[in-house]
Amino acid sequence: MRKREYDEDDVRIRPSKGSRPRTRIRPAHEDAVEGFVVAVDRGRYTCLVETAGRKKKRERQLVTAMKARELGRKGIVVGDRVAIVGDVTGQADTLARVVRVEPRTSMLRRSADDTEDTDGIERPIVANADQLVIVTALADPPPRPRMIDRILVAAFDAEIDSLLCLTKSDLAPPAELVALYEPLGVPYVVMQKGGELEELREHLAGRISVLVGHSGVGKSTLVNALVPDANRAVSHVNAVTGRGRHTSSSAVALELPEGGWIIDTPGVRSFGLAHVSVETVLASFPDLVEGTVDCPKGCNHLDEDCALDAWVAAGHADPARLASLRRLLSIREGSPEPE
Repeated sequence: MRKREYDEDDVRIRPSKGSRPRTRIRPAHEDAVEGFVVAVDRGRYTCLVETAGRKKKRERQLVTAMKARELGRKGIVVGDRVAIVGDVTGQADTLARVVRVEPRTSMLRRSADDTEDTDGIERPIVANADQLVIVTALADPPPRPRMIDRILVAAFDAEIDSLLCLTKSDLAPPAELVALYEPLGVPYVVMQKGGELEELREHLAGRISVLVGHSGVGKSTLVNALVPDANRAVSHVNAVTGRGRHTSSSAVALELPEGGWIIDTPGVRSFGLAHVSVETVLASFPDLVEGTVDCPKGCNHLDEDCALDAWVAAGHADPARLASLRRLLSIREGSPEPE
């Protein structure tokens, strides 16, 4: 008996359980309402939406939503503008769906801690901010210029404006730190405990500003003063380590009484730059860019043949700025940042 020969007639076709054919065409969700993501917590997104109420009057409410399956792995962060469908009444125990993330005007990112992970994977922080406020204390804890430099580079990479907010000026004078960043043209405000907030409010009015800084610098204290109903937890500085304790566990957007938004973020102890190119790091030091004209092709600005040494030696730039640039570049390549 010879082996039976099979052909296509022997293939069994499993009948479809439904008559509706599969399609990759997704619904347009033309009835979706626009929302602004103000908080993210374990896959749930708190969004501020505006809908038509009674007598055609616009009403705003906070809506809890989840990400629609059709978005796949696309991330959603605080500051995103999204399209929402479903129950947008904001009532308790209701859940809407985020079906679309609108194009972003900016994205502030940081890489994983350079001292532990050099994978270069970007960690998004906030979307659509147009100003980054670097909050640093002048004392208790002392300022960390290297951290400020790194955050400035991230702001430059995201193409958003920077503002240096110096707190606790009642404990130490700001002149030395101000002089360090004067060549970069970074605007600054000086704050003290219980002091006036008018100058800071002028910088924040009508803008979406993200506050970044390490723990204990007074970030949450500022937020509570700017937004009286914020009720952000305030930390203290450890007298032994000189570091603050993390009190904010996630980013949250808060509306300012005079218009605009501030986005408070958890305190950071590192700010990875592995996702930022060498050219971007260099471009954030405009006082050094001209000195690279005579550098050899492909110069990483860390080797002995770099032309920046001669440029600085000739008095064209502050040696401290060159040291800061090279520190950032070496950390970007995976060298641990010294304490």
